[in-house]
Amino acid sequence: MAHAVARDGETLRFRSRGAFGLARGFGALVPLVFTAVVFAWPLGVLVMRAFDDDDATTLSQSWSRTGALGLLGVTALQAAVSAVAALVVAAPIVWLMSRAKLPGTGLLRVIVTLPFVLPTVVVGVAFRAVFDGPLAFLGVEQGWTSIIAAHTFLNVAVVVRVVSAAWQRVDPRQVAAARALGASPTRAFLDVVAPRLLPAVAAAFALIFLFCSTSYGVVVILGGGTAHTLETEIYLQGIGYARLPDAVALSVLQIGVVLAALAVARLLGSARVPQSGTTSHAERPRGIGWIAVIAVLAWIGVWLVLPIATLVVRSLRPGGHWGLVGYRAMFDDTYGESAVASLRYSVTSAFLATAIAVVVGLLTAATLTRSGGLVARTGAVLAILPLGISAVTLGFGYTLALAELPYEVAASPLIVPCVQALIAIPVVVGVMVPALEQVPPRLRDAAATLGARGPRVFVTVDLRLTAKSLAAAAAFAFVMAIGEFGATTFLARANTTTLPVLIGSLMGRPGADNYAAAMAASVLLVAVSAVVVAAVEFAARTRTGDRRRKRC
Repeated sequence: MAHAVARDGETLRFRSRGAFGLARGFGALVPLVFTAVVFAWPLGVLVMRAFDDDDATTLSQSWSRTGALGLLGVTALQAAVSAVAALVVAAPIVWLMSRAKLPGTGLLRVIVTLPFVLPTVVVGVAFRAVFDGPLAFLGVEQGWTSIIAAHTFLNVAVVVRVVSAAWQRVDPRQVAAARALGASPTRAFLDVVAPRLLPAVAAAFALIFLFCSTSYGVVVILGGGTAHTLETEIYLQGIGYARLPDAVALSVLQIGVVLAALAVARLLGSARVPQSGTTSHAERPRGIGWIAVIAVLAWIGVWLVLPIATLVVRSLRPGGHWGLVGYRAMFDDTYGESAVASLRYSVTSAFLATAIAVVVGLLTAATLTRSGGLVARTGAVLAILPLGISAVTLGFGYTLALAELPYEVAASPLIVPCVQALIAIPVVVGVMVPALEQVPPRLRDAAATLGARGPRVFVTVDLRLTAKSLAAAAAFAFVMAIGEFGATTFLARANTTTLPVLIGSLMGRPGADNYAAAMAASVLLVAVSAVVVAAVEFAARTRTGDRRRKRC
């Protein structure tokens, strides 16, 4: 009897896996088809245009005419300086988040994470307000100094998340052993902790370099027309001067640089930090230790709170007088679509993009964790690749690709949500892969033994156990979609203008009312992002608390 039951269980499990294999094969095709159409197609058109003989120019000629190598050097230099600045600014914050046990840690995490998810155009507007307001005496309202400061603000969270996670995996007993052998606190840190943090620091540097080398909104808002990178020059040559061959040549160069940076980031990110199986424990500060904590909190206030606070104040006091002029100006449609109308479209478009990103990203994560077929891996790589490709390059590729289609297709309101989803999919994949990897296989086998088919196993076991992670992924996807600026700048039309694109347009228009409306609209996007990040942080803390109670 026992053998018969075992055979029946094995048969059910085999059938379940077979059924799931068919569904998994179909699920692997969805990311592959979607990214091939929405991502590979416009880039393929762009690359083909680069080698089109009808333009009677070569890549080297276009690079020489546009000063591409000089732009490449400037782009790489500012990205490297921004990455170093982010590491320096984040260093004390990493210490605080890793070693100090404080009340209100959740709020602190929200403050640290919020800048990273803000739209780049909003960050540019915020730093315009800072350097034109509290820090006006520095005389750096526009230019490379303000750009690097904004990039630092944007990417502190990358360093904090990556390096503090590595620090928390360092065995505190090793540090205690070094201290017992006579090492000073500094020597123990340099000999024990620092070597284990170096891979994480290098990975954070590579990621920030990648993000800053493809930065567009910050450079446009804070560059003052004098600071140029490959990103801004692609837009200028393609849209401003209508020199398509030169814009295409710069885009090809940008693709090569970004792919190289992405490869380095992936290589460094895959380096494993030595682990001992224990987790370090944060300690409550005592005595003089509170001085360091207060100093770091003040440091956070200057770098991460001041820009947001200044933006809020300037939105309520745009002309030196308190009032709601900026918020009332959001209803003004004198020069076209009002900010309120753009907000409505942005929310609708972001929700649609989130739905697409969640479906494609979840299928990608499932194929990555449950299969290793060629189709699955190809689709997964294509789905993650948009994280490193320049949004401006992608937008320019769409400009060329859509020009070959009928107007009814090119003007479809679905174009913008699909592109926004493409930018958000890597975020969903990054959240869901580790979540799905933690699902015990024995639970799937138990469900299969009880008669559940493959798709039902996935829904009742995998999705049930990772529901909170999926909600967090959807929330971050929504924030990424509603704040996308680079690609949608190329694609926005009269009825598909998103709020970030309108903010950039308002900042370029003369008049105090336009400036006030841009400030007010930026505050609204900050508020949306803050609510989402706070909700994700609260859910994460609730999930951690549930795990601790179960262990107890």
